[in-house]
Amino acid sequence: MARVTRRAPKPTSAKAVVFAAPEPFLQSVPAGAPLDMPEQDLRASPGRLAALLDLRGRRVAIFGGTAGATAVAGGVMASLLSTGGFTVLDAAALALFLVLFGWTVFGFASATAGFVVQWRAARPRRPEPQPVILTRTALLMPTYNEDPGRVLAAVQAIREDLVRLGVSELYDVFLLSDTRDETTARHEVVGMLRVRARLGPDARIFYRRRPQNTDRKAGNVADWVRRFGGAYEAMIILDADSVMSADTIVRLTAEMEADPKLGLLQTAPNLVGAETLFARLQQFAARTYGGMLAAGQDWWSGAEGNYWGHNAIIRVKAFASCAGLPHLPGRRPFGGHIMSHDFVEAALMRRGGWAIRLNARLGGSYEEAPPTIVDMARRDRRWCQGNLQHLGVVGASGLHWISRLHLARGVLSYVTSPLWLLMVGFGATAWLGQIGEPVRVHGDAAVWLFATTMAMLITPKLLAGVLALRERTAPGARRTLGLWVGIGLEVILSALVAPVLMLMQSAAVFDVLIGRDSGWNAQQRDAGRLSRKEAWRSHRGHVIIGVTGAVIAWLLDPAIFWWTSPVSLGLFLSAPLSLLMARTDLGGLFRTMGLLTTPEERQVPPVVARAVALRALHDEEQAARVQIERLMRAEVPVHRPEARALEMFAPRAQAA
Repeated sequence: MARVTRRAPKPTSAKAVVFAAPEPFLQSVPAGAPLDMPEQDLRASPGRLAALLDLRGRRVAIFGGTAGATAVAGGVMASLLSTGGFTVLDAAALALFLVLFGWTVFGFASATAGFVVQWRAARPRRPEPQPVILTRTALLMPTYNEDPGRVLAAVQAIREDLVRLGVSELYDVFLLSDTRDETTARHEVVGMLRVRARLGPDARIFYRRRPQNTDRKAGNVADWVRRFGGAYEAMIILDADSVMSADTIVRLTAEMEADPKLGLLQTAPNLVGAETLFARLQQFAARTYGGMLAAGQDWWSGAEGNYWGHNAIIRVKAFASCAGLPHLPGRRPFGGHIMSHDFVEAALMRRGGWAIRLNARLGGSYEEAPPTIVDMARRDRRWCQGNLQHLGVVGASGLHWISRLHLARGVLSYVTSPLWLLMVGFGATAWLGQIGEPVRVHGDAAVWLFATTMAMLITPKLLAGVLALRERTAPGARRTLGLWVGIGLEVILSALVAPVLMLMQSAAVFDVLIGRDSGWNAQQRDAGRLSRKEAWRSHRGHVIIGVTGAVIAWLLDPAIFWWTSPVSLGLFLSAPLSLLMARTDLGGLFRTMGLLTTPEERQVPPVVARAVALRALHDEEQAARVQIERLMRAEVPVHRPEARALEMFAPRAQAA
């Protein structure tokens, strides 16, 4: 039975009651069920890991193919650089090329594997029956200074969907607040009371706010595990913008029950709710390409999968026994608590013998995208610091080599940006160093390498379009045309945005390397807030770099100018492009024209539609929530006869 507590007031007079700050004035939690969660030692190995799935053939194919293609391209590049002698600068350029080309080849190979897997997969003709489940599961939604309307709308929509399926008694929902802003915290509590009032006494929605947000999100979840984890077999982690259908929740639970060695099962969320053109671009790309990319990763990772921090189900006891995160030695930004905790938690759970898997087939899992380029850069700044911290974890004792690969890929996802910048500089220098007839011969080789790289970047998008046609996610001639036009637009706009993101990520890496800590601020999730002033302030450096680079390239060699023109153009247009892509009216226009649309927009999932409606209702009820808050914080009447007597005799005493 839920326990609702209100902080005991200490009257300072007969007329006032003062609540202690900054503690929340209401908490609603179930009875405690403590579970030990020891901190893990990264230097101690639990022993030899047993293989859970035999994927040696797949891994030989994908990694061997990557190595072979990279070696061939490396030979061509070495020949290209060797004209006039092979210098130290040439060796550095070759090393960079091998890393970056290998990164591109591996992504292409994984995507191609995903295409084959999805092409060969049987398409069910009718929905599978709802599985029978027996265990209790907690749905955890950690929140930190987020909009309570968005969070509570998702909580209520998910809860109502569970009631509709008749399984609500097996699921408890926890709003785990780390909010530091007192006004936002009060809105969380009042909103939660309104949700519980709507859903009735059996809502089983609980609220807990920590006095201190120690270790941030990882510490928030760990605190829940230590206090309440013993009462649940599994937990589903949601983000502040996550929504998940009850059918998906039940099927995740059923998979967890069916496999006693399964420690974590990650879904591949689709993006929803995009309003700006930039958010629509991400939403379209994730829906069109994401399933194929996820299937490819699952094909070679198997039981050594990864965790993306949310929209996943986790076995509580496995998490508690294996995923207690230590603090890294040294000062921030590399030391301290681990910010990008998800990759590390998955690696430690696999080290403990548990399977970590990705279900790329299961739908009904949703999240939102950053509305602007600037908002994405701010989020990436924090993610960059967290991923670079993995350099202190990748060598931990006892990790599976695939887990180490996931950690390394997390690092490279940001480090490749400054590496590409260096590669462009080395390439320009090498170009200038070639004179005479060999330039034309090796120029053909350079064109071949460039064309091969572009083909490996674009071909997976075309393959994903073929899958979309086969799976009829875009039925009809008009929608088919819209699909291919959308893919073309996504390729063009992404190519223009890519140099900007590359510079932003390079700046983030530089900040981390010189010791600047990113902090931990709430994400901006609402559209329509990028001003012209902010766009110019964020992109003026990119514009200057683009113009300067183009002028220098033209003065050195017009051929270099034309080769680098896509990069220069994207940087030169960065400020107006960022402002245009942040507009909601332009995003709406594209939707009206049927461009960059997704199946979830044409037929909105019920749980998503309900969450949107509830958020609108939350906004409409602003006045009612303010009144409730005033009542809860108002003076408490206290019957004090002695005070009343003093008031009665006071006038007489004054008159005397």
